Amino acid sequence: MSDVIAKKYINALMKSMDTKVVETTLASLKTLVPAFGSEKFNNILNSSDVSNADKEGLILSMIENPDAKLTNFIKLLSSNGRLTEIPSIVKELSKQIALKNNQYEGLLISNFKVKANEIKDIETSLSKKLNADIKLTNQVTDYPGIKVEVESLGIEVSFSQDRLKAQMAEHILNSL
Repeated sequence: MSDVIAKKYINALMKSMDTKVVETTLASLKTLVPAFGSEKFNNILNSSDVSNADKEGLILSMIENPDAKLTNFIKLLSSNGRLTEIPSIVKELSKQIALKNNQYEGLLISNFKVKANEIKDIETSLSKKLNADIKLTNQVTDYPGIKVEVESLGIEVSFSQDRLKAQMAEHILNSL
């Protein structure tokens, strides 16, 4: 549900601001997202004892030099009781800007640290194949192989050791 709400606010933002201002707004809103990980902060935003003016003042005090449009946007969110939607708005706005700029972020999941030059090679290869600018972040997990995920494009490419072993066994059994 919050994604639907976020999209409505994002559409309004995108229509009322040029791309450069939207990107600046996104950068400012991103600075707020870590605060939403705090239970005390969320309690303040959800409290009926704290006025909307105090809530928006708190949010605006956390932003360095907010411009008039960002201030009005925060006031709009506050008056509609949607300040808690800021993380969803940031996530969705990031996706929209990425779509507009043809830039996408993804994960390179493996059970070991991949060298920076290897990540760059994979990014270059994917970027050429998809005709987009792809940036990957290495995430070390217990996944037995390598997996590349670019969620916003719906792409997942994997090379699993278990799958390779199963395919080799199947091939050997078929050849007998």
